[in-house]
Amino acid sequence: MTFDIEAVIDGQRVPRAAVLAWENRRITASAKVLGIRVAPEADVTIRREELVQAKLSIGADGLLKRFAAQLRFADWSAQFGSRLTSRRAFVAADLHVTGGSAGQLVEWFDEQLKLNNQAAMLRACPDHYVLRSTDDGRQQVMQATGASPMPNQFFLSYGNEEGLANPREPQYSHQIVASARLADGTLVGGARMQFRDTGTGFFARLIEEFPALTPAFMVKQQQWHTALEFSNWTEAAHAR
Repeated sequence: MTFDIEAVIDGQRVPRAAVLAWENRRITASAKVLGIRVAPEADVTIRREELVQAKLSIGADGLLKRFAAQLRFADWSAQFGSRLTSRRAFVAADLHVTGGSAGQLVEWFDEQLKLNNQAAMLRACPDHYVLRSTDDGRQQVMQATGASPMPNQFFLSYGNEEGLANPREPQYSHQIVASARLADGTLVGGARMQFRDTGTGFFARLIEEFPALTPAFMVKQQQWHTALEFSNWTEAAHAR
């Protein structure tokens, strides 16, 4: 199935090609962080897969060990910020998708969570390092939020809306919702991704919540991150 996926970031319409160009730059940045090489002149889809396979080869435990010091500092920063204020910074992006359906995307995403399909999670964005299921039913996430040079870690509880400031809107038939906590239980935000079918495909309103003290430049970069991951997941969900 052929798609036209157009993002809206900061009120500006952004074509798929521009989002993929952002991905290409982040592939280079992630490869540099890992100390690996991916084909510099290859198509973005080839570079994406090379990076994913490198991360899978290192393994989730290996990546967590490699970045343990940075993760401890990121946890401390998030804990400190959460004590100062419970307010949230909002990361928002929209997708206008020609082709496919909201239900197929959400069903596919739920299936990948159940399968603990780490490769599918990593392919969504170069700034994803670890996205795997835990024994208690959550998803462990290590990522470079907002294109930060330092990764952070949190745990998503899907279906849990605790602490979310952004309410569900009745016009959306489907949603992916989760609260986010640090390893020590500190609530640091979450996400509400809402979807509705249109006459030609579907529309997605994607909103993530982070601690209010998250730097503005990270919030802006995370908008691209969010637009990219759900664009890539949309293509994967409708490829079968």
